[in-house]
Amino acid sequence: MSHIRIAIALALAIGVSAIGGYWYAYPPTAMPTPAAAQQTSAPAVERKILYYRDPSGAPFWSATPKQDSAGRDYLPVYDGKEPSFDPPAPKPQAAATGPRKILYYRNPMGLPDTSPTPKKDWMGMDYIAVYEGDEQDDGTTVKISLDKIQRSGVRTETVEARVLVQPIRTVGTVKIDERRLTIVALRSDGYIEDLFVNATGQSVRAGEPLFRVYSPQIQQAQIDLMAAVRAQRLPGLKSDGYQSLDGPMQRLRNLGVPESRIREVRETGVNPRTIDWPAPASGTVIDKRIINGQRVMAGDELYRIADLSHVWVIADVAENDLAAIRLGTRVVVTFRAYMQHEIEGEVTFIYPELKPETRTARVRIELPNPDGQLKSDMYADVVFRTGADEQPVVTVPDSAIINSGARQVVLVAKGEGRFEPREVKLGRRGDGYAEVLEGVNGGEEVVTSATFLIDAESNLKAALKAFTQPEAPK
Repeated sequence: MSHIRIAIALALAIGVSAIGGYWYAYPPTAMPTPAAAQQTSAPAVERKILYYRDPSGAPFWSATPKQDSAGRDYLPVYDGKEPSFDPPAPKPQAAATGPRKILYYRNPMGLPDTSPTPKKDWMGMDYIAVYEGDEQDDGTTVKISLDKIQRSGVRTETVEARVLVQPIRTVGTVKIDERRLTIVALRSDGYIEDLFVNATGQSVRAGEPLFRVYSPQIQQAQIDLMAAVRAQRLPGLKSDGYQSLDGPMQRLRNLGVPESRIREVRETGVNPRTIDWPAPASGTVIDKRIINGQRVMAGDELYRIADLSHVWVIADVAENDLAAIRLGTRVVVTFRAYMQHEIEGEVTFIYPELKPETRTARVRIELPNPDGQLKSDMYADVVFRTGADEQPVVTVPDSAIINSGARQVVLVAKGEGRFEPREVKLGRRGDGYAEVLEGVNGGEEVVTSATFLIDAESNLKAALKAFTQPEAPK
């Protein structure tokens, strides 16, 4: 009996063991153990997605989820780790024996690394063959990953035709318009008996009396005119000298006597002892050299009257900037006494000589001064807007130009993270732009920020390509 009991116990034990093994064979989702359930409920660690890449390993990227032409989802690339997937098996290099010639093999991640023979990168991905005539890499472009483009802040701008205004800044000084100056002087000796304009800075109008003068020569000329008038009125007097009034009247005109006084003497027959000398022009008395009771000589300068409704600004322009300035160039002038007020004018004359001390040329600008605020010898800040009347030209921003001293280069964006360094020939500059004579055309995109980063990538690619170029057979 004891043996039978032992056998039954063993059979029960084996059955229970077999049953237990059968239950452990179920998947954890059907009957999870406490430990498995606890593991399943643990939250997954989230990772930041940098971008999405082509599932076949081709050098195509996207900032958002998308599918390729075969309907396969692009694979996410996480921060600090490449996506875990099995790369497709390398295709046989049948093209090497086909009509298309393989030039070299490039890095599958777009890095500036090439190889003359097939190889793998550090992640085990096959290098991509570049065929002759392949537009993805023509030997002059550089490929930058979209992630690096976003992180480096690459910006582009379209090449456009615009009117290129080149401001030339300099200083100037207000001067009186020389064509609006008038000097008052007598053509005979005389004595000043009274002054009507007796202060510098006083405004006068044309014809307004300036002073009262007695002149013996004018008195004698008036007597001759009166005698000629009386002779014409006497019957029977036939002398040619008295019949004509032209001689006496012309002598008075030669002495500067106004026509109103000549007409008065001729018509009234009266010889006034003094004459009130009229102002020959309207303006402001800027110089007075006469006092009451003074004896004056013929030709002495008594007053200097200036019309200040228009003034000149004489600007000093550097010799290097002189070629850009011409007659009619628009100018904006700001005076240091009135910094908030700008006045527009134009160039009316370029003086024919340079100052040897400063190597500058004088340029004349005419400005209106209706309210008389502009004073002689005021300082002014002058901006010549050269090129404002020129035709539009193709331009690129100054920030897009990489200047090595011997040449100037811009980076042309060709799409999909590809950039082409292109040498350009530049012309005039102004308003933050430079004229392009050769190198780029309107409508192309040029890089305006992070240019040195892309230029460094381009130089590295050229160096690596030269380094990995197979040696020519000897």
